[in-house]
Amino acid sequence: MAFFDRLLGQDTLDEHQHKSLGAFGTVALWLGANVVVTTILTGMLLVPDLPFTTAMGSVLVGSLIGAVPLLLVGLMGQRTGLPSMALTRRAYGPLGSRLISLVNMGVLIAWSWIQALLAGMSLDYAIQATTGYSNLALMTILCESVVVLIVLRGHLGIERVERWAAVAMVGLAAVVLYQLNRHYDVSALLDMPVEARNGITLGIAFDIVIATAFSWISSSADYNRNCKSSAIAVWGTYIGYVLAALLAMGLGAAVSGLSVLNGMPQTYDPTRLLSGFGFGLPAALVIFFSVMTTNVMAVYSATLSCMNVSPGMAFWKPALVIGVVTVFGALIPGILDQFQNFLLLIGALFIPAFSVIIVDYYLVGRDGYGRELLTSPHQLGRPTAAVAIGAYLIGAALAAYWSLVSPLAFGASLPVFVITGTLYWLGAMLLTRPRPQTDAVEESTP
Repeated sequence: MAFFDRLLGQDTLDEHQHKSLGAFGTVALWLGANVVVTTILTGMLLVPDLPFTTAMGSVLVGSLIGAVPLLLVGLMGQRTGLPSMALTRRAYGPLGSRLISLVNMGVLIAWSWIQALLAGMSLDYAIQATTGYSNLALMTILCESVVVLIVLRGHLGIERVERWAAVAMVGLAAVVLYQLNRHYDVSALLDMPVEARNGITLGIAFDIVIATAFSWISSSADYNRNCKSSAIAVWGTYIGYVLAALLAMGLGAAVSGLSVLNGMPQTYDPTRLLSGFGFGLPAALVIFFSVMTTNVMAVYSATLSCMNVSPGMAFWKPALVIGVVTVFGALIPGILDQFQNFLLLIGALFIPAFSVIIVDYYLVGRDGYGRELLTSPHQLGRPTAAVAIGAYLIGAALAAYWSLVSPLAFGASLPVFVITGTLYWLGAMLLTRPRPQTDAVEESTP
């Protein structure tokens, strides 16, 4: 039994975690998490609708802005030692926090299904290219099983795996970019004519890049609570995320532009461009490693969300159950077709949710952001809980309306974030401002 205790992660919701993440580990963690197929796909959407330099400029500026809320939530985790879902308890109360945790767990499990299938496709290509054997279902199950084994080790196992996987991805990505430059005229991207294919304007591109960063808000404290210092939590996250966005979206934009320039179907997948030159395998491995690292983080955060719904559970139990669900869910037919819908769902549900949390901690007050969040039932009665839920519902409705019914020219992510946070701040200030002295005198008079 002691052997399994050492083998399995002992992660908890409270602040008694190993402060094990140094500067390099934090940069590698966020680099590995975001050099992923979905981020590469985002870069593909930008070109040729925008000039290549304009697209990359929007990636840089959008990532620098979009990563700010991400690192703010991560900094909350580092200071308090609490994961993201536990942090929602002060503003929303235990009941609201459990509801948000259930939604977060469901979204992350669905996200893991998509990532598992993408990893299986990449591994199947790699195996087929070297041996001729192909079995997509088997490769998908193998990939997700490896993810579950890593997650069962807890955050210490994830940190070690992400560190080496990030190094491998950067090296393989460098090989892919080098081979693209050898076999194609990459400089032609700078003079590539603009062609409207995906309906992407500069404003929409900016919103997509920001929304990509915002999609990590609900998980950032889960990992940054293990950072050794606040400075590492801030700068490690910022540098790692922005570098990952430039690398992944830049690769997607370059591959997309080159495929169009060479009369091929538009693609984000470098495997298709390089397979004819014998370099499809390194490109497939980039996709494989990128998906696996992101998937590990999704399953781990889903496990912590489950623990927030039902405190007191041993870490390995929900990790194992969620892992089994993700293994078989990845085999659902047509699951990949729902990718765009998942992105819209994440934006509508979690951008307003964590706008409230950031405002509550940094502007309303930090009292109560500690272990008492996990133990004090009186938090349910906080007067601002109703305001938080109301602001969140308004923000989620606006996000859905501006994304699905009447899209804004400049996107919905940033306006929803600002409006939701402002509504909560105004409501919280009205409820928590000091009462006039006259009222206090009248109440004290017999």
